[in-house]
Amino acid sequence: MVFWGPPGTGKTTLAKLLAQQSEAEFVSLSAVLSGVKDIRGAVQMAHDRQAAGMGNTVLFVDEVHRFNKAQQDAFLPHIENGTILFVGATTENPSFELNNALLSRVRVYVLQSLAASDIVQLIDRALCDVERGLGSLQLSMAQTDKQHLAELVDGDARRALTMLEIAADLAEDGQITSSLIAEILSGGSTRRFDKGGEAFYDQISALHKSVRGSDPDAALYWLCRMIDGGCDPKYIARRVVRMASEDIGNADPRALRITLDAWDAQERLGSPEGELTLAQAVVYLAIAAKSNAVYAAYKEAMSAVKQTGSLEVPMQLRNAPTSLMKDLNYGKGYRYAHNEEGGFAPGEVYLPDELAGTEFYQPVERGMEIKIKEKLDYLRSLNKKV
Repeated sequence: MVFWGPPGTGKTTLAKLLAQQSEAEFVSLSAVLSGVKDIRGAVQMAHDRQAAGMGNTVLFVDEVHRFNKAQQDAFLPHIENGTILFVGATTENPSFELNNALLSRVRVYVLQSLAASDIVQLIDRALCDVERGLGSLQLSMAQTDKQHLAELVDGDARRALTMLEIAADLAEDGQITSSLIAEILSGGSTRRFDKGGEAFYDQISALHKSVRGSDPDAALYWLCRMIDGGCDPKYIARRVVRMASEDIGNADPRALRITLDAWDAQERLGSPEGELTLAQAVVYLAIAAKSNAVYAAYKEAMSAVKQTGSLEVPMQLRNAPTSLMKDLNYGKGYRYAHNEEGGFAPGEVYLPDELAGTEFYQPVERGMEIKIKEKLDYLRSLNKKV
């Protein structure tokens, strides 16, 4: 099996409990420090124990996603023949980080972050437990301060216990105060953000979908979550520019200019002043009229290009800079739109003959695209009359 969840949710503890409950030997490897040689050694030990009738071996692999494909493949025959009971732990999405051969042989269990109430219960136990906790120190801590610490560690039980232990070492007269907790946790973000992993892509997805869903409050929240987590503002700026074209497009062409200006201002101002310009752009995008008509038309046109190959440019659209080209009728019959009534040449064909009449762009009836649709419908009706 593989345990997938955020740090401090008990993945290692669960593996130890499984081994203890099944009376199996618990062997732990870290993918950060171990290689194929270590895997072979652990497997050999498990084989020897099994051959001697000493029972099963639970092989726990922490940070299993850090093993490369060859290292992951080294487990496969031993999982299949039952030499080891394999338990992996990862903070990253297994479907991205583990190869299919290993995934097909395990079951993935998703562990959720601990709630603040769970962390408070853990703190209470640690303060009272004389044998394994801090009970012998007779520390005192207000319930509000326990709650505050539990909220600050963001569901990470291991971090909560570490901070509690540091606080116990620094506490004067056995008092763990709110000011002491604030001092210990100062200087770094406590929110979860992994700059390229699962949380990173989940949060940028949430920001994009909040903009698309016209919710400025949610869009601002996810923007702030990413900035608070240490995301490069330039990355956010690039994604926001993309949103302006993908989800707003010609329904409000100003959106693209505003996002580009925000990007430029952020680079000129730097952090933290520049982030406000990104916030302004994100709010504007969220409340702007939405259209993905250009995005959809681009995808359709690209698909047509890939499916139809190198179609010839119609003769009347070709450039004729030489006499030979003119003799070959390059540009012959081209109608100069500015010389036509209304600056439009009805019936003129600009697509390859095989795609004549294809309509990729379908404006929506929102924002400025209402006017664009009216104009395009009128021009297309003139073409059909010819």
